Amino acid sequence: MSKTRAVKLSDPEIRRQSADAAVHDLRDPRYPGLYLRFGQDRQRASWYLVKGKAWKHIARWPELGTAAVVAELPAIRQRLLRDPDGSVGANTLATCGQLLDWYADRMSRDRSLSVKRKTGSMSAIRCHLKPRLEEVRSHSLTAAALDKELMWPAQQELSLSYVRQLFGLLVVAFRQAHKLGLIDSNPMAGLKFVDFTKARIMPKAARLRGVHLVDIVPMLADLFEQRPAEAMLAIMMLCHGTRVGETRMARWSDISMADAEWFIPAENTKTRTEHRLPLTAQTKALLSRYRAAQVSQGYEGIYLFPSRRGRALSEGQASAVFTRIGQGEWTSHDLRKVARTAWTDLGIDGHIGEMLLNHSLGKIASTYINTQARAQRLAALVKWHCWLDERGFKAIHNLTDAQYEDSQNPAQGTNGVGCEAVSNIVNGEVSKV
Repeated sequence: MSKTRAVKLSDPEIRRQSADAAVHDLRDPRYPGLYLRFGQDRQRASWYLVKGKAWKHIARWPELGTAAVVAELPAIRQRLLRDPDGSVGANTLATCGQLLDWYADRMSRDRSLSVKRKTGSMSAIRCHLKPRLEEVRSHSLTAAALDKELMWPAQQELSLSYVRQLFGLLVVAFRQAHKLGLIDSNPMAGLKFVDFTKARIMPKAARLRGVHLVDIVPMLADLFEQRPAEAMLAIMMLCHGTRVGETRMARWSDISMADAEWFIPAENTKTRTEHRLPLTAQTKALLSRYRAAQVSQGYEGIYLFPSRRGRALSEGQASAVFTRIGQGEWTSHDLRKVARTAWTDLGIDGHIGEMLLNHSLGKIASTYINTQARAQRLAALVKWHCWLDERGFKAIHNLTDAQYEDSQNPAQGTNGVGCEAVSNIVNGEVSKV
């Protein structure tokens, strides 16, 4: 029985035929010489133009759908007529605008990317890349053209760190299109951001320092009495150094008082790896007080920080909270930065600090350090929370001396536990292109 089946080619028909393992190739009598050959997983396939015994690869499916291939067929045949031995790959992404549209659509359907990542990339493409590069031919994007149309004008209006993000997005889009055979060559290959500017990208200065917490912590204590949810969002971030996204989506089911642990699911983290934070006696008391405050206000739902619609607080709503609390002087990320800085000043091991922040480990650490170091991380947080107690944290969690003793967590320093310095073997949050 022939492994080639004649059908009326369309994307839905291809998906239907992919379920039949007996079918190897598909063809359509309306388009002589056009074949689709399934890959091993049956979810992907390749387009070919066949003439005699020669199979010329055109593109991959589903990256290039049936309609796009059929529309490109006349041009492909013309190229083959002019140069029988030349490439006949379907180059439907003739302009940078078309390529960016394709990549934006691809990103929108990528389940491995967070909503925040997708939204940021879409905004960058729509507001900056397409307006400057839309009409530039893909194969004509030389370093000089890129510098003239994007890099140099953009650095006059945008921060250098954001311009580097735009460059990185463009690099990835072209690389993916070339890898899939959608463009004949990759003009971005070999280009580096430093080819366009030698200026150093300096990290943003910290707007909160440890000395400021003498005022910030009592302010949060007062706010807890009036608007407990807003205060609690900031306090949880300050106590654990967590990101605002993973904090605002916390559920009560993620909190285990018995195991003294706050579990953050992988889908809520920037690194897409689950994160487990030990709870100190102070944070357990704080969580108990906060839950009682929620119940007294009539809320017994699943979220620590619910919106009025019953869902978790949105990114915009969380941002508005810190606009009110920080009053333009500091942001949510400044709480994370001040916590990390204070840990260093307290002598907490650098590797333990990075683990608490859930930063991605470097290759060496990932290979050789296969532990979550829970005891060391708990000791670090105990030391940090006792330091915060001296600046007003005690007034928020209301933990008694007896409760400190019952928890077996001392209300004083930890005598150097987890404080030995190690070499810098952890990668932070700075992206590199």
